[in-house]
Amino acid sequence: MFREMRRKKQILSNEEVTKILEKSTSGVLAVIGDDDYPYAVPVSYVYYDSKIYFHGAKSGHKLDAIKKNAKVSFCIIDKDDIVKEEYTTYFRSVIAFGKAYVVEDEKEIMESIEKLSIKYYPEDSEENRNKAIEREKRALCMVRIDIEHVTGKEAIELVKMKK
Repeated sequence: MFREMRRKKQILSNEEVTKILEKSTSGVLAVIGDDDYPYAVPVSYVYYDSKIYFHGAKSGHKLDAIKKNAKVSFCIIDKDDIVKEEYTTYFRSVIAFGKAYVVEDEKEIMESIEKLSIKYYPEDSEENRNKAIEREKRALCMVRIDIEHVTGKEAIELVKMKK
């Protein structure tokens, strides 16, 4: 169903892909938008339990597209170093494919909001975090991407540097 990567030497291991998903702070969500035009939008997210969670408004282009067609891709650029003299970049990236769903379960909503909050403000007190979550949770919508396929790739120059 999903294409095999052509440049096999450049494939990242599952461990490397997981590290990138866990540490990165933003990615680009791609959906099938209005009139079947691609719509790609940057989002902040958290990755846990092999799923990607992000929040957004309760209405808008992104949510309309997800409700119309749950199939999405999510791209993270982990490294993008320009090497002018070589006319190239030393890159590392991850692309996840899956289905996105609006989270309806209250327990899952609260858990994903808390994980997202801790990721972006880990030194905050639990009391302050809980106040912020309580204040904001009614206005936001949590979305979960159930990953069906994920790949990671890096520039051949980075592969060679590892050896």
